[in-house]
Order: sequence, then C-alpha cells, then structure tokens
Amino acid sequence: MKLERRHGWLLVGVAVWNFLTYAMFTRNLWSAHAEGEDRPTGYWVAHSVLIVVNVAIGVVLARLGVKALRRR
Repeated sequence: MKLERRHGWLLVGVAVWNFLTYAMFTRNLWSAHAEGEDRPTGYWVAHSVLIVVNVAIGVVLARLGVKALRRR
C-alpha cells in the first residue's frame, strides 16, 4: 500500500488525538489514585497497560504519518 501525503496528515492527526486523550486519561487516573480512590489493583494495572499500549500505537501512527508526509 502506498501512503500519500493526505494519509500522512490523517495518521498524524489521529496520533495527536491519541496523545491528547490519553494524556487526559492519565491525569485523571493519577488524580484518582492520589486521592485514594478505592479500586482493586487490577483496575490500576489494566488502565496503566491501556495507556502504555495506546501511546505506543500513537507513536507508530505518528511515525507512519511523518514518513508519508516526507514523501514527494
């Protein structure tokens, strides 16, 4: 599959959206934990794994998008 510039912009946009939403999610999760919200350990672990995986997906999408944008 050949990525064009328009695909690059889409991928970069989705990556930025992913970073912003998961930054807010991380902040909210951190605040809940700091305030002593009573949740099982599995809750904190599962949500932390979600954050790491989605940031990794964002990095992959951003790299693909930048690569597509650099093509002429």
